[in-house]
Amino acid sequence: MSEYYFELTIKPTQNYELFLELLTSLTQQAIEELDGTLISRSEESLDDVEFGILEFAKALNIECETTNVRKENIDWIKQYQESVKSVEIGNFFIRPSWDEKKENKIDIIIDPALSFGSGHHETTSSCVEAIDEFVKQNDTVLDVGTGSGILAICASKKGGIVDICDTDDVCIKDTASNFVLNDTTFKDSWIGSVNKASKTYDIVIANIVADVLVMIATDLKKSIKPNGILIISGILDKHLDRVLNKFKDIEKIKAIHKNEWVTLIFKNNKEF
Repeated sequence: MSEYYFELTIKPTQNYELFLELLTSLTQQAIEELDGTLISRSEESLDDVEFGILEFAKALNIECETTNVRKENIDWIKQYQESVKSVEIGNFFIRPSWDEKKENKIDIIIDPALSFGSGHHETTSSCVEAIDEFVKQNDTVLDVGTGSGILAICASKKGGIVDICDTDDVCIKDTASNFVLNDTTFKDSWIGSVNKASKTYDIVIANIVADVLVMIATDLKKSIKPNGILIISGILDKHLDRVLNKFKDIEKIKAIHKNEWVTLIFKNNKEF
């Protein structure tokens, strides 16, 4: 790795796409697009590229602001790893793979990826708390919108028999990899939502967003066994009443508030 690299920023006042096309033809490097600004980085000088861009702007009579600076190279991977911290939630210790596990805690390894969920967000940590409290050995569990699989893995490590689903196939693949990383297993998976479930569960978890929870409320309630538990999260305070109204026909047994986020736990005291 070179000690320095060069960064060229280009901000035209109009005809953005033309400048993007020209920059693409002038450099083989990746180009970052940010709020109408093009950014090119290279270990080689970008003076000639900047000259070509400015001449192009002059020929089109378009104002174009550029900056061309030399920057110190940083070990970004190391810096990123140092920024990702482990988190302790109840009986769980959730960590990236490069951190050490903690004695007398249930060890969960989650390396941050494209899918959501590493234990730090209020909704995730609240759901982990609820799983720690309510999931028992051999409970059947469905994680709806599994994301990174962190909640499903926590449920599995508590002894649950876990199924997962997500509308994004990337999340299903990430979850499968994370289960292997954690030396545990899930039973079934599918691409889609709770409406594709072929059975009912002791515990159903859905950490999504309020609008989706409202939309799939009936299917969520249908997926719970009599006396089963439903854990829902991703609810901002301002949407709480709307969500509660959709689930008013089952018993709310707990609410976990963290900053502006709410996680709700219900018990299914009737059949749907």
